[in-house]
Amino acid sequence: MITSLWFLDSTTMPSGGQRLMFFSENNTTQEKKYLCASYVRLSQDDGDKEESNSIINQKNLIRDFMKKHPEFTLVKEYPDDGYSGVNFERPAFQEMMEDVKSHRINCIIVKDLSRFGRNYIETGKYLEQVFPFLGVRFIAINDGVDTGRAQSDAEQFVLPFKNLFNDSYCKDISTKVRSQLAIKRKNGDFVGSFACYGYVKDPADHNQLIIDPEAAEVVRNIFDWKIHGLSAERIAEKLNSQGILCPMEYKRRQGLKVSTNFRTNDKAKWSAVSVLRILKNEIYVGVTTQGKVTTPSYKIKRLIEKPESEWDRVEGTHEPVITQDIFDAVQALMLRDTRISPDEEKVYLFSGFLCCADCKLNMTRRVNRVNGKAYAYYSCAGYKKKSGCTSHNISEKLLYDAVLTAIQYQFNLVLDLERLLKYAQELPDDPNSLHRFEVQIANLEDDIRRNQEMKLRLIENLNEGILSREEYLELSAIYDNRIRDGRLAIKNVEAERDGFNNLPLESEWLTSFKKYPRIDKLNRILLAELVHIIEVHENKTVTVRFRFEDQINHVIEYLEHLNLKPNWKEDLSHGTKESNPGTTDEAAAIVC
Repeated sequence: MITSLWFLDSTTMPSGGQRLMFFSENNTTQEKKYLCASYVRLSQDDGDKEESNSIINQKNLIRDFMKKHPEFTLVKEYPDDGYSGVNFERPAFQEMMEDVKSHRINCIIVKDLSRFGRNYIETGKYLEQVFPFLGVRFIAINDGVDTGRAQSDAEQFVLPFKNLFNDSYCKDISTKVRSQLAIKRKNGDFVGSFACYGYVKDPADHNQLIIDPEAAEVVRNIFDWKIHGLSAERIAEKLNSQGILCPMEYKRRQGLKVSTNFRTNDKAKWSAVSVLRILKNEIYVGVTTQGKVTTPSYKIKRLIEKPESEWDRVEGTHEPVITQDIFDAVQALMLRDTRISPDEEKVYLFSGFLCCADCKLNMTRRVNRVNGKAYAYYSCAGYKKKSGCTSHNISEKLLYDAVLTAIQYQFNLVLDLERLLKYAQELPDDPNSLHRFEVQIANLEDDIRRNQEMKLRLIENLNEGILSREEYLELSAIYDNRIRDGRLAIKNVEAERDGFNNLPLESEWLTSFKKYPRIDKLNRILLAELVHIIEVHENKTVTVRFRFEDQINHVIEYLEHLNLKPNWKEDLSHGTKESNPGTTDEAAAIVC
């Protein structure tokens, strides 16, 4: 009878590691039954695209190997499909290690070392420390690695270099992949794993998005409900009550393998967070924004948020689901306080736009009923809270009329400014037009050249003895100052010229008004696009402060500077319309 034994051999292992060897008394390998794990891996991001590395081919190779060795019994196959070899946080690998610890497995077989891992340090740790300690035999078929048999000095010498090569290969592939993805992102190609809700990847080009009609209709409804005043929480409740699948469940229904660390055992539902994510996403207006996060290295997968200036944002990459006007209006509305009572379905027209002109607190809406008729009015929240402010009462009807009047006046002002701006920009030869900037710059450049020539003559005068060294230095400093001042003056004129040149006839402030052929009634979209805030005074005067005030004032300053014609400002519709501001039946509209 042959007696066999296990012993730990520490002399053949680098870094103080130990290898568990199985020997008979005559130092020959004893035939022993091994409970084997077949571990296979294929990565999506380290370049493992060869057919020979496919999951199926790896499994078949290991099965064929085991058929030639009757001492091996296959317990289970552990496939990690789509996981990088850089780290060992892989589900199948972790499951296999649990089975090793519970003594279900005492032998691990892989196609080659690169399938086991591409991290030089971690792979070496498993081969030299973990597996020997646990009494696990490790076999990498194509690399000729078998810790269950004695290895020559040459084999032990080569093994660390193979691990190092696999690590370097992964680093090289990671660098190339990062570079390729960066180029695609800058070109506007979509590189995400899954298309955003409302879109699908084009079957003909997976870097291009096309509209998913079913989900896109839900997206349009979400924006429409927000425009009409529903909060994100109310929208989520409405979607859930209608049985509409949230983005994650919708993707799962399509057969996509999506997961999240926050998912519970219950079916995922719509939430305020998922609604807000859609409302804030520029992808629905045809803009692709990517590259918001990065990782420290190919080994460390911890995500780091990048500053917005480093994002890859490309416009017009795909067909929009909603218009830019709707998107902009929603962004403006989300900045406003539009809280409503639980029994209300939507917010009121002026919700989030009104404030007291004195204490700057919100105006609250109340309804009085007289002879069966409902009359709505607004009053200062500070007055209601007894914080020292006055009531600032104003009826909803008077407020509506005053705001409509102010918007109509601003609309006419914008049209007048457009007309005058066109007139001004069609005067290339007029000394009062933009041509004067070029004349100023040319004159300043001539002055600089003259001073440079005078400075050069100083050197000649110094060499000829006409000037002393002290006189030369004094005069040279004077000319240097003149040259410096001239260059600074040119920069200032160029900045002024560029400011006027940056007044395109299709600028945002102009297009926002011109999209409305006429304004004869108010709605929340119009208010969100045009109005910044509405202030109510105690005497019922209403001040409407518009968006784009700075841009419009810049245009007026430009026209004032040109002085196109006498009293041109009197032709503008800009101003104040007052209609008995102290009475109870009319309010004054002040345009600002």
